[in-house]
Amino acid sequence: MTGQIIPQKDRRVGWQLGKTMREVFDKLDRRLSRLLAENGGASVNELATRLQISPPTVRARLKSLVERNLLKIVGVLNVSERPELISAIIGIHANGQGTLNEIARRMARLPFVTSVSIVTGRYDIIAEVLIEGDMEDLYRVTSELLPGLAEPGAIRGSETFVVMKSHNRWLGVPKGVWEEAADPPPRGRGGRDRPAGKHEGGASPTLATGEKER
Repeated sequence: MTGQIIPQKDRRVGWQLGKTMREVFDKLDRRLSRLLAENGGASVNELATRLQISPPTVRARLKSLVERNLLKIVGVLNVSERPELISAIIGIHANGQGTLNEIARRMARLPFVTSVSIVTGRYDIIAEVLIEGDMEDLYRVTSELLPGLAEPGAIRGSETFVVMKSHNRWLGVPKGVWEEAADPPPRGRGGRDRPAGKHEGGASPTLATGEKER
C-alpha cells in the first residue's frame, strides 16, 4: 500500500486552516447548536440557563452564527410520517469542466430540491428532492429542469432512487411543495376573495415551478 507524502509546509498550512475553522466555530457555538438541534424552539432564557451564560450573550452568539451562514433555525419534517410526499435521491453524471460547483449551485435553486452535494464515487453530484404525491413532478425535474441547467452535454445522465422507507429522515420543505398552504390567497377590496388564477391587473400568476400558467 502506498501513500502520498504531505510536505511539512503543507501540513502546517492545513493545521493552521483547521485551527482557524475551530476558532470560528468554538466550543460555545457547538454547545449552542447542539441544544437547538434538540429543541429549535428553546427560548433565549432557557438556552442561557443550560449554557450558564447571560441571555444577551446567547442573542449575540445566535445573531453572529446566523449572519455568518453557519446556523439556520427552521422547521423540519419527518418525511416517513407523510405518505403523500415522495422523497428521491438523484445521482448525476456531469462533465462540468471546472464548472461543477456552479452547476450544483443552480441545481440547489430548483423547485423540490432539498440539498445538492458534489461527491466522490460513481456520480459527480447527488441531489435530494421532495415531491408532493405526483411522479410527474419528479419526472419533470429529471428530464427537463436538470438538463437545462448547463450547456448541452454538461449533464451526461442521471439515475433516480425513490426512497421506499426511511428512518430518522427529517427534511425542510423545499420550494414547490405546499406553497399554496403557506401563502393564503390575497383578498380584494371589501374583504372579497379575488378570482382564482388572477392577480391585480388580470395577469396570470407564476407557478411554484417558475413556469407561467398556460
